[in-house]
Amino acid sequence: MAFSRDQWAVILGGSSGFGLATAQRLAEQGASICIVHRDRRALLAKIEPEFEKIRTSGAQLVTFNVDALSAEKREEVLDQLAEAMGSQGRVRVLLHSIAFGNLKLLAPEAKRSQGAAGELAAKLGLEAGAVQKAIDEVFGEGNAQTHGIASAPEYSAKHFLDEDDFSRTIHAMGTSLLGWVQGLFSRKLFADDARVFGLTSEGNEVAWKGYAAVAAAKVSLESLARSIAVEFAPYGIRCNVIQAGITHTPAQDAIPGSEHMRAQALVRNPFGRLTTPQDVAKVIALLASDDAAWINGEVIRVDGGEHISGASG
Repeated sequence: MAFSRDQWAVILGGSSGFGLATAQRLAEQGASICIVHRDRRALLAKIEPEFEKIRTSGAQLVTFNVDALSAEKREEVLDQLAEAMGSQGRVRVLLHSIAFGNLKLLAPEAKRSQGAAGELAAKLGLEAGAVQKAIDEVFGEGNAQTHGIASAPEYSAKHFLDEDDFSRTIHAMGTSLLGWVQGLFSRKLFADDARVFGLTSEGNEVAWKGYAAVAAAKVSLESLARSIAVEFAPYGIRCNVIQAGITHTPAQDAIPGSEHMRAQALVRNPFGRLTTPQDVAKVIALLASDDAAWINGEVIRVDGGEHISGASG
């Protein structure tokens, strides 16, 4: 589908990963782009060339390096966005891609036995530390098959999730979507046929260590998205959530044990590769098309079959 320059996409968290890939994809298809991101000045030199790709596509681009979680900053962004869009511009797509959460355990880890590497070393008559080091080197070089016997991820033994951590994470990665939807709606900035998207993960069902607060946020986001899909439908607003497979992004890198997560996904995935931000961006662009107007309130997996694959190896 080709979009017009009067059709805008607002991307919350659009300087990397899924948000940036979606902004670039929609810009290539003709939409105008508004990116709200929060990055340190030192990172801007790396980010700006990515924004330039959007501009060179011919798309209009406005960016705001502000805290998207601040109600005050949100109002300022919406004021300036309305001015940039002009009288004819309307928001066709709103993507919530904010990755800001607490990644800590709930409790200290229990001590583990020597594991498979130790048993293998004993069988071979070798020193256990040397065998573990060799396995870890092979794993570090990209052999996903060794993830089960590589050294386990390390977690903080001092800092654990508390209720405030959950509250902040649930708001940042979940319920903060509502303020943006209501803000655009109250200002009449949405198009007659608008699409709202959130991002979730397999952590909505599977318990990963260190991911409890983010998982709670994802489930909250999915619940909120269903309510948006029902209550805003009379105004032409559809809302869906994308469940991406494991994807190597800056946000995924921050998760404790991220290398093990990627290795497990590579082994499980029927196509033998990770999901990419571009995979997700293409699906969001499809769902933003006229032909996808009857898809509403869904959680849509974009993972190449990773979620349903029980086979490994």
